Amino acid sequence: MVKAVVGANWGDEGKGKITDTLAAGADIVVRFQGGANAGHTIVNSYGKFALHTLPSGVFYDHVTSVIGNGVALNIPVLAKEIESITEQGVPMPSIKVSDRAQMVMPYHILFDAYEEERLGGRSFGSTKSGIAPFYSDKYAKTGFQVCELYDEAALKDKLQRITEVKNILLEHLYHKPLLDPDALFTELMLWRDMITPFVCDTSAFLSEAIAEGKTILLEGQLGSMKDPDHGIYPMVTSSSTLAGYGAVGAGIPPYEIRQIVTVTKAYSSAVGAGAFVSELFGEEADELRRRGGDGGEYGATTGRPRRVGWYDCVASRYGCRIQGTTDVAFTVLDVLGYLDEIKVCVGYEIDGEITTEFPTTARLERAKPVYETLPGWKCDIRGIRSYEELPEKCRAYIEFIEEKIGYPVTIISNGPGRDDIIFRESKA
Repeated sequence: MVKAVVGANWGDEGKGKITDTLAAGADIVVRFQGGANAGHTIVNSYGKFALHTLPSGVFYDHVTSVIGNGVALNIPVLAKEIESITEQGVPMPSIKVSDRAQMVMPYHILFDAYEEERLGGRSFGSTKSGIAPFYSDKYAKTGFQVCELYDEAALKDKLQRITEVKNILLEHLYHKPLLDPDALFTELMLWRDMITPFVCDTSAFLSEAIAEGKTILLEGQLGSMKDPDHGIYPMVTSSSTLAGYGAVGAGIPPYEIRQIVTVTKAYSSAVGAGAFVSELFGEEADELRRRGGDGGEYGATTGRPRRVGWYDCVASRYGCRIQGTTDVAFTVLDVLGYLDEIKVCVGYEIDGEITTEFPTTARLERAKPVYETLPGWKCDIRGIRSYEELPEKCRAYIEFIEEKIGYPVTIISNGPGRDDIIFRESKA
């Protein structure tokens, strides 16, 4: 059976925690899109980890971790990440990397930084990880697949051709130092040594696993609002964040995805620029940010303070719909235990009219939140393992949101640890 774990919102929903939990019953976990520009924070018996490229199943001996063809693969970052977790006592995981995955080249990272510098105040808030230039090259058919590392003559020739074009931009647009194709080739040979032990035809591997009845988790990066087609364009990422792309980015048939677990926080948070209707500011935001997550609301990859706000039912309902949600995982619920009252955004006011449908970006920029206020439960809920034991007002908050978004909340995270989880049967 194939299951997908994806985000309903702007990313940072707690997908890593949910994948780590569900991986206990899985055989394979697959990263199917994105790169090292965002991370998944996981807390377990080995410690606290921020994964950037590795799938969130690497902490289980029985799980094979796959980096699919849809991933923007930064080989040195991956190698450093493997070294980092093993140095902290994690057994060396079983890792497979698609021979069709494309590599984030050194110049992708340079171009990302140069473009943000050129744009100045009109920048996209990039993490400068090279992701947009990487995907630009991928779809312009000037990228480099892992398999190209093993044909040295063809690789040298292609590097020569590509750097000629890149150097025109570097000289005349960015006024930066030029690329040396020979130096790039030498660096790629070092990368080949790093990645060779893991390279294989992962699509064939997954096809065989499906035939054998193995359980496979597809792990997405970021969330619905950052999808380049359906998100808050142009303040989006450069690869599809939707479960439907999981089939493409992993190399499996779409009909094999039987369950889509869409993760959403019990409040809203976001890293980077773009419309965020229910955003909080000032002391109210600072307090939620300080209490949020495990150690506060700061990006796992960037360390940047996350923007925070009240739960947004309009965005979440839309995000769940375009993901094809079968189950909602509701995370960091425990964080809200300090509040006397909790606001929930149930609609948007745009040009004097109220809507519950998520609008396109131009209209979204004019949207004002419409709130309903619910009572808080004013206690610590960590350690509770059954839904019925949650405070009545806490359950009322969950059920109110469940009704508004229209999808069943079947997994509830009430703490950072692997065991801080409640499984609830769907009433749908």
